Amino acid sequence: MAAQPPRQRRPQGRGRQQNPSRRPRSAQPRPERERPPHNPKDLRRANSEDREKSPDIDEDVTGKELDREAASQLTSLTDTNRKWVSNHLVMAGRLVDIDPQLAFEHALAASRRGGRLGIVREAVGLTAYAAGDYAEALRELRTYRRITGDQSHLPVQADCERGLGKPQKAIELAESPEAQKLSGSVRAELAMVVSGAHQDLGDLDSSVKALEVPELDINRAFSFSPRLFSAYAEALSAVGREEEAQKWARQSHVAEKALGTGAFEDPDIMDFDDEPAELPTVKDLLGKGPVSPAEQETGEDDAVESESAPDDRSQES
Repeated sequence: MAAQPPRQRRPQGRGRQQNPSRRPRSAQPRPERERPPHNPKDLRRANSEDREKSPDIDEDVTGKELDREAASQLTSLTDTNRKWVSNHLVMAGRLVDIDPQLAFEHALAASRRGGRLGIVREAVGLTAYAAGDYAEALRELRTYRRITGDQSHLPVQADCERGLGKPQKAIELAESPEAQKLSGSVRAELAMVVSGAHQDLGDLDSSVKALEVPELDINRAFSFSPRLFSAYAEALSAVGREEEAQKWARQSHVAEKALGTGAFEDPDIMDFDDEPAELPTVKDLLGKGPVSPAEQETGEDDAVESESAPDDRSQES
């Protein structure tokens, strides 16, 4: 559903007669606005009584760096709040890979004026996850799911449960009806988290089986394939299936080469005195979870063929 445009506020006094006998107010300076009372029912970190001052915005940030889809979600805010939220979201996107804690603080600042918007709660959740605050990330991403119905961050939620020392909760989340409908990279990411959860519990056989999803295709390479292949190789090795493990480990390198990632990725080279031409914005932050790009579907156009015999598969149950 498209966001509703902001309601226009009627200028004060328009549409009604002024009382000519009303005495004008004296030109006294306005008292400083008091901080609104703390609402104990609002559990957001942005609402905590001991919250710090909002971090500074870079001078070059205007808020217009947001992509069109993200910007459209902010149209329900007033002009002042929209600029505030936009600027802090851009800063969160810039910093998430450089200074996750500061990115988290910017997302919290955006939440103070845009906390009812899904895109803001998503930013808080993802930056909290990047900063290692798993409880906050879990709470915010749950709220994001309720607001939007989007399930693409289920792998992040499950990994937060692991981070909180609750691997069984991660497994239960993966067994939910919503998780069963996932596909593509989101299902692959969740499989890797669940495999790790089984390892946490000492169930190595289940760790192997958790990775045997349709996306585990030795003949095709997607963005997540090198990590999925490596995870499968490690799981196989843990249960003593060394020959198969070595084959999948080799195929992980083949996939990296086919995709031009990992050891085959061209490094970014710049002089220390140079500024990067483009910094990541909130589009980069929200277009990918900290785990990996959250693509709802995995299409054929996103894959490359790996160098392997068509029938060379080892997905034993």
